Amino acid sequence: MSLPPCPKCNSEYVYQDQSNLVCPECAFEWNPNEVNDDDVVKVKDANGALLADGDKVTVIKDLKIKGSSQVIKIGTKALVRRVLDKKDHELDCKVDGVGEMMVTAKFVKKA
Repeated sequence: MSLPPCPKCNSEYVYQDQSNLVCPECAFEWNPNEVNDDDVVKVKDANGALLADGDKVTVIKDLKIKGSSQVIKIGTKALVRRVLDKKDHELDCKVDGVGEMMVTAKFVKKA
């Protein structure tokens, strides 16, 4: 029987303790039958729409790339690879013409 990875640290060394699953690496315990909305990262775009992994977004403002003279122009499309729980750059994206980079959610809108 295969158990799901830990929702906190993605560890694959999860074991079952009665009805709960336990992660030995971060000591997180959860019931796989219960869905908890607190564990889901909620990030909203400039218009207030919730963003998820795999969403396509459009840049709404010219963005300077730190450490480079390159600029991401308004209207550039990007694919959200992952939504992260960070304060400054919440989206791990693949930006057309630029490549992989982290983007702040308030500078994009859902396409």
